Amino acid sequence: MSNVPVAVVTGSNKGIGFAIVRALCKQFPGDVYLTARDPSRGQDAVAKLQAEGLHAFFHQLDIDDLQSIRALRDFLKEKYGGLNVLVNNAGIAFKVHDTTPFAVQAEVTLKTNFFGTRNVCTELLPLVKPYGRVVNVSSMVSSSALGGCSQELQQKFCSDTITEDELVELMTKFVEDTKKSMHEKEGWPNTAYGVSKIGVTVLSRIQARMLNETRKGDHILLNACCPGWVRTDMAGPKATKSPDEGAETPVYLALLPSDADGPHGQFLSNKTVRTW
Repeated sequence: MSNVPVAVVTGSNKGIGFAIVRALCKQFPGDVYLTARDPSRGQDAVAKLQAEGLHAFFHQLDIDDLQSIRALRDFLKEKYGGLNVLVNNAGIAFKVHDTTPFAVQAEVTLKTNFFGTRNVCTELLPLVKPYGRVVNVSSMVSSSALGGCSQELQQKFCSDTITEDELVELMTKFVEDTKKSMHEKEGWPNTAYGVSKIGVTVLSRIQARMLNETRKGDHILLNACCPGWVRTDMAGPKATKSPDEGAETPVYLALLPSDADGPHGQFLSNKTVRTW
């Protein structure tokens, strides 16, 4: 078993994820894993880094597939005895003008962005070693979407005592409400991506709280962040930040020094804690 520290970035064959891997290759003192659903795209991305003189490893990961998540879990357990840095970056978004029915967009978007991310956390968080760092890439859209929720929903999402089960129930309810074309009547905003990222931000707050309760002495720091509006396939060419600029806050949180006692359980953008 290797004693080398190890970092894993989900959804990292392109865009912000790829930029995060590139930065970690330069700054993280250990092995960095680039992951992707499609092995050939993943290997191509690793080769691209190699051409820059940077060394990343590849492991297949489809966060929509529990078996794929568990295969990565078993690999990390066996080879490294755990992991030190986890960046949950994988995510999807429908384009603004996409004509796919909203209920389908809701189900598909939440399946990956919320439920997939949650499954990765369920399997990999127990493997995070003392002084580990976990970064859940969310979005400022989670804040604006929160503002578009009813008072009742906002109260639930901002509660300091909401449980993971309660959050799962709410995310499931959103998908069900869209199927009945009742989501607006039920107090939901008209953005599936926004709701999925509310889920990621709130999940991060819950996970940090659980770490405080169960592993206080392990000094693990877990946060959610917004990378900003980044020029990627997802956001398009008009966005204001380059992928490398978008990677700055996630990388900052992934590399918080071992003597840092925060931020933890926070939502950050531009390396600054935002109120939730």
